[in-house]
Amino acid sequence: MNIPKSFNQMDQWKAVMFLYNSALKEINTKIEILNNEFVHIYSYNPIEHIKSRLKTPESIVKKLKSDGREVTIPNMIDHLSDIAGIRIICSFTSDIYRIADMIARQSDVTVLYVKDYIKNPKPNGYKSYHMVVTIPIYLSEGPVDTKVEIQIRTVAMDFWASLEHKIYYKFEGNAPDFLEKELKACADMVDLLDAKMFSLNEAIMKISAEQRMKEEEEFRQSQEAQK
Repeated sequence: MNIPKSFNQMDQWKAVMFLYNSALKEINTKIEILNNEFVHIYSYNPIEHIKSRLKTPESIVKKLKSDGREVTIPNMIDHLSDIAGIRIICSFTSDIYRIADMIARQSDVTVLYVKDYIKNPKPNGYKSYHMVVTIPIYLSEGPVDTKVEIQIRTVAMDFWASLEHKIYYKFEGNAPDFLEKELKACADMVDLLDAKMFSLNEAIMKISAEQRMKEEEEFRQSQEAQK
């Protein structure tokens, strides 16, 4: 990210956070348009809801220090990829890859890297699809590529991750062993639930398609009978 010269007249922190906040707005709008297009074409909504957030100053400082880096604006820009974060919650695992592909194919979005914790879950059972991208923020002096981390997960995965996050901060990363085991067991249940719900949805879609074909055939036959 190259800070525009005009931003030198502003507080550097406010200037940088303005860019990250603008990037969140850009990505949010883009995702909403893609979702609406999908609904228009396929009569199906792959996204349940979208959450966005900016890291707090305290969180940024803590992260830089834990990584052994000096707390500076350049270090913050160069070494932190999740200052601006978008979380996309969808119904089924298959939707995750469909959404990720739609985002990656946008001409003004550059995918820096991907971490697929669905195919390769963390040891504690955490599952989610992470992609770090840059998106240009168009200012008076020209575009500024700004990083955003996008997390895509199912409703069930998000519920588990929310609980795990609360436990992690409650015990400052040192939760009792029995809680870690219970969380992993819950993660396995989430996998079963996601698979079962996907299977159920497939069955519903198949029945709906068969019913629609039957109705269309009955309508065609009635039209021919009237001739």
